[in-house]
Amino acid sequence: MTQRVAVVTGGTGGLGSEICKALARAGRRVIAADLPARAADFQDEPHELDIHFEPLDVGDFDACGTFIERMQQQHGSLDILINNAGITRDATLRKMDRAQWDAVLDINLSGAFNLCRHAIEGMQGRGFGRIVNISSVSGQTGNFGQTNYAAAKAGLHGLTMSLAREVAAKGITVNSVSPGYIDTGMAQAMPAEVRERTIASVPVGRIGAPSDIARTVAFLSDDAAGYITGANIPVNGGLFMSF
Repeated sequence: MTQRVAVVTGGTGGLGSEICKALARAGRRVIAADLPARAADFQDEPHELDIHFEPLDVGDFDACGTFIERMQQQHGSLDILINNAGITRDATLRKMDRAQWDAVLDINLSGAFNLCRHAIEGMQGRGFGRIVNISSVSGQTGNFGQTNYAAAKAGLHGLTMSLAREVAAKGITVNSVSPGYIDTGMAQAMPAEVRERTIASVPVGRIGAPSDIARTVAFLSDDAAGYITGANIPVNGGLFMSF
């Protein structure tokens, strides 16, 4: 079987790097795409797995087009796209300025559009594709001080469902994963009392590990997962439950 090629945006972060490793262990050739300044983070990691770094600003539409074209030329295809890159610029709405709003929407939502728009044609031509968009429980419940982030993450699942309908007949699935509280740098920076309150709010009694998300992404991007599309998979320890 031909080795599948996967791109993971935000691939050097705590969550992104774990997704890269899970996909590589599943036999994929993985491209960790991130800002050029993050190259040092990638180089500090041991890389016995088939994972490679490529610089990319997901907020730049034209750069995303050039990147996708280069990956397809270098590796022969781009089969799996994980839109994981994301930022926060938290503030209550009455204190939020337009730059904070635009920055989060540009990276967290438009970044996924930029990559999908350029990658989808090649996937259609090859008759195979797996796209997984990393949303958030905040996009389902809202979160104080995160109108920009919650709007972007909710919009990301709207993109997921619509694109899933457009490409389902072409062998391409498009799904979202909505993490709850995950033990990455952001959670580790919480004051101790806030962290304790957070853990107490999660029914399973712990903050999630990046591997909890990575396993879900690997499952959705598997060749055998072709009958799951347009879905949002919550991985939040029971923090938010719905139909």
